[in-house]
Amino acid sequence: MPERAHAGASRTAVLVCQGRAVAHGRIAPGRFADPVAMSLLHEDERAAVERARAGTPPQGVSARIEYESLAAVAETMVPRTVAIDDAVRARPNPQLVILGAGLDGRGWRMAELCDVDVYEVDHPASQADKRDRAGGLEPVARSLRWVPADLAGDPLGPALAAAGHDEAAATTWIWEGVVPYLSRPEVIGAVRAVAARSAPGSRLLVNYQSPSLKAALGLGVARAMAKLSRRPDPMAGEPRRSAWTPQRMRELLATDGWQVATDDDLLTLAQRLPSPSRHPSSQRTGRVAVADRA
Repeated sequence: MPERAHAGASRTAVLVCQGRAVAHGRIAPGRFADPVAMSLLHEDERAAVERARAGTPPQGVSARIEYESLAAVAETMVPRTVAIDDAVRARPNPQLVILGAGLDGRGWRMAELCDVDVYEVDHPASQADKRDRAGGLEPVARSLRWVPADLAGDPLGPALAAAGHDEAAATTWIWEGVVPYLSRPEVIGAVRAVAARSAPGSRLLVNYQSPSLKAALGLGVARAMAKLSRRPDPMAGEPRRSAWTPQRMRELLATDGWQVATDDDLLTLAQRLPSPSRHPSSQRTGRVAVADRA
């Protein structure tokens, strides 16, 4: 029997981790690497990755849909991951908080975090699943601290304080792959909570989606194809709730004292690597903003 995740754990997090595992060593070598991703997957999830890494489209509708889906996710993960990793390295801070961490592997793969306390914030069910998967891995960060909290409702400040986060010390915040799944009020509340615990010199890295009718239609098609293939839809329990124009995101961050240094779409970031863009539509709407606190 295939291994199963905890009930209520994010299935999107698994898909994202599979995408990074597919890309490792194959896309933008020398700029992108995630040797930890495969270790965080269960046996049946790794088997799907190996089929995608083989590079030969399989026969059959269901297998082909899975193959193409993982290939598309891999393309998206590379520019997104590289941009965020580069921004973390460029502003070394003693604390790193990963909001909605999912199956993020930075605490185990980024040697630059050897003097950094890493705080992983995620929904309790997803975090329990992650802790089981990562049980045999040794972090390279100075410390890795688990902060169970639902960004859609739980107060962030008290949860971080209880885990030892120092609001007087500069913090780098990674908010990757989460904003689209929060409502606009939830996003605004999270930005406010982050600002309250951000000393001067802190940095906020926000991955978000810009509005796009074409992208919304494409997402609908992808979900229909998943249903057609009779495979579980990883996004069934995680509908997208908000999209932001770069101007609105800049205004939102400025309200709480953040100054946006850069804000690029994933297609532009991919072209700088270079990285293949067989699915440019999804890369045009995904963005990474880097904002600093004076």
